[in-house]
Amino acid sequence: MAVPIEICRSLPKVALHDHLDGGLRPATIVEEARLIGHRLPTDDPEALGEWFYAAADSGSLVRYLETFDHTIAVMQTAAQLHRVAAEFVEDQAADGVVHAEARWAPEQHLTAGLSLVEAVEAVRDGLAEGMATCAAAGRPIVAKQILTSMRHGVPTTRIAELAVAYRYDSVCGFDIAGAEDGYPPSRFAEAFDYLKRHNFEFTIHAGEAFGLPSIWEAVQLCNASRLGHGVRLADDIAADGTLGELAGYIRDRRIPLELCPSSNLQTGIAGTIAEHPFGLLAALKFRVTVSCDNRLMSRTTLSREFALLSEAFGYELADLRRFSVNAAKSAFLPFDERLILIDQVKAGFAAAGFTA
Repeated sequence: MAVPIEICRSLPKVALHDHLDGGLRPATIVEEARLIGHRLPTDDPEALGEWFYAAADSGSLVRYLETFDHTIAVMQTAAQLHRVAAEFVEDQAADGVVHAEARWAPEQHLTAGLSLVEAVEAVRDGLAEGMATCAAAGRPIVAKQILTSMRHGVPTTRIAELAVAYRYDSVCGFDIAGAEDGYPPSRFAEAFDYLKRHNFEFTIHAGEAFGLPSIWEAVQLCNASRLGHGVRLADDIAADGTLGELAGYIRDRRIPLELCPSSNLQTGIAGTIAEHPFGLLAALKFRVTVSCDNRLMSRTTLSREFALLSEAFGYELADLRRFSVNAAKSAFLPFDERLILIDQVKAGFAAAGFTA
């Protein structure tokens, strides 16, 4: 029997792959757009939420990318970034998330005159306010930021350097995002070398819109700590479950896969959740984790993703606990803090009725 979404909402969850500009509240977009004179498809928050989902679900890459034009437009001032970051934390905590990593590309938020440092500090302060609000409400949560470079841009080390500079001040990692095809991870080799020299964690979007070569480069040339999506790794698994060399290496190394089921359907990975490679990868004991990618565009929450997976594959509390512990083990936190997070997840599942 599938685990009901109400139960999923009560479980302690870890969100590793959630884009800050893909999870805004529709009402916030409407309010901020009105203040700056930005034109939206509609000024009704409910209708706007439906528009975002329909555009992302249309199968048109042009329409999908247009959705981010609207969210990024209302994230250009320190006050806007602060608000979005605080609401990100509050919304995650309301869904039962106890650790969340918000990824975003600072270079996309400079049109109103912010510097990169000012942008990062605005998000930092918003995350801090959100955590304080949630703690006061009895829903403690830890929220960090992952700084992202856009892979189709000119390769540079400046965002990697910024991430390292703020490593003890809310920034927990680095990422590259954007179009995979034609923009391999190795383009940012200098940035990844800089991060490795400074012993800093990073994840790489790979194996979503492009296949095994993207994953291979992310792992073998760049040494990614985690794989953003990595769902195309299923292409290296034979029908009888035999692993190819790359898939075997990733499983042996326990490299975490940041899987985002609903989002992957929108980008054409599968037609239904039941057809998603998540089931195969989980059955073969890869370190699978569950995330939303873009909660606004996919009209989803982490609780909903858990419920959909439970319904599609018959997962019980024991399975959802495994995925959550996987995520806790993979969080960009110091070892002692990860241990605390793992214990928190296990205790929360025990409170929900799971017994080992």
